[in-house]
Amino acid sequence: MVTVSDTQVTWLTQEAYNRLKAELDELVENRPVIAAKINDSREEGDLKENGGYHAAREEQGQQEARIRHLQELLRNAKVGEAPANDGLAEPGKVLTVKYEGDDETEKFLLATREEGAEGELEVYSPESPIGKALLGAKEGETRSYELPNGNTQKVTLIKAVPYTG
Repeated sequence: MVTVSDTQVTWLTQEAYNRLKAELDELVENRPVIAAKINDSREEGDLKENGGYHAAREEQGQQEARIRHLQELLRNAKVGEAPANDGLAEPGKVLTVKYEGDDETEKFLLATREEGAEGELEVYSPESPIGKALLGAKEGETRSYELPNGNTQKVTLIKAVPYTG
């Protein structure tokens, strides 16, 4: 659960903002449809054995949670302001990294899922282990983070450039 106190500013392209705003508007417009579904199901009788009623309530709960998430995200979003091209790893940047013991480099967007939902790039959250490790790193800097299996992985930031998706 995201509370207002731990909210961070999210950088969004104008396109991503418009897409999320459209989704939010559609969800809000759809509220009466879900309420009507719940009402219709309620009138079918015994609520304990009424699968339609419970399914509609579940759908309403998920929809309300998504509405709250989008409202919070959009309220705190910085739109269209690309981060500076300063070689620092921060949200809204495409990071090129190299893992210790691997010759290949990997590119990904450091951002929330909503920001990179349309692109070809893999998206890692600043809250993920690799995201936390790389936040604030300079090009050429090596950082480590813990893998799910408990091992430590070293990763070197090769390049950090603003996302232009």
